[in-house]
Amino acid sequence: MEHSEQRGDGSFYIISVTARMVGVHAQTLRYYDKLGLVQPYRSPGGVRYYSLQQIVWLRRARTLVRDMGVNLAGVEVILRLMERLEKTGGDDVAAAPEQRPAGEEVQGAGGPSGSRRTEG
Repeated sequence: MEHSEQRGDGSFYIISVTARMVGVHAQTLRYYDKLGLVQPYRSPGGVRYYSLQQIVWLRRARTLVRDMGVNLAGVEVILRLMERLEKTGGDDVAAAPEQRPAGEEVQGAGGPSGSRRTEG
């Protein structure tokens, strides 16, 4: 069995090789796939192949989880934001509220809902 397969846009690695490269168990990669965090290419036979770009993403995710204690929901938010920053150079992150996508709000000092609890 071949460990990597060459496609038009670069190398792809099977799950066992990817797991070793990232430093996680193959079952962790299957779980991330199930959650939709990373979606590897699937061969007609169902074999998962991961690109080098996905491996970089997975390594960042592993660092956030293991070293910084971030949960998987936080990992997804952080890494998607990092992707946006890399693509735009940070220009769209500080966009005015009217330029943000619908439903995207900035959290205020009062917490996630922006409301404050008052005594009295």
